[in-house]
Amino acid sequence: MNRFDVTKTPLDGLLVLHKKPLCDDRGHLSRLFCQRNFFELGLEFPIVQINHTLTKQSGTVRGMHYQNPPYAEKKLVQCIRGSIWDVAVDLRSDSESFLQWFALELCPDNQQCLYIPEGFAHGFQTLEDNSELLYFHSEFYVQNAEGGLNPLDDRLDISWPLPVVGLSERDKNHPLLSDKFKGVCL
Repeated sequence: MNRFDVTKTPLDGLLVLHKKPLCDDRGHLSRLFCQRNFFELGLEFPIVQINHTLTKQSGTVRGMHYQNPPYAEKKLVQCIRGSIWDVAVDLRSDSESFLQWFALELCPDNQQCLYIPEGFAHGFQTLEDNSELLYFHSEFYVQNAEGGLNPLDDRLDISWPLPVVGLSERDKNHPLLSDKFKGVCL
């Protein structure tokens, strides 16, 4: 039995997974990940790395990060405490939704996670202090393959719900998009 319901987003391959917890008077149990469930959904997702983040201040933006091929990665993102505005930007050069973004709120109460396929940049803004995320990755992190978009780029026009604070120097210094940016080829 699959422990997820799936909602497609307007960006091809980007999916919202709704966990179906088993509940009783003690609380609930939900699966964070099950390889069999992903196969049932037609998704190949070998997990090679799991990261955990804590972001202390509400309004903090982290991102927009990606890895270039051949180290492009799939991600599964879950908020396990607090809440975030989670954003994915399509960077696939051959995609009809090239440079379009999708966002949704992730929090423990809504039991949702975002499945991000290869070829997307990812970032988020914390909506509450002390928000924590788990990231499941299909590829190992390779520093020389990392790329990033400036999360405040007017060309992306991401609607951050709160005033942006806590942006790292690295993220502030990602270049703004120009016509020379051709995306990623997978």
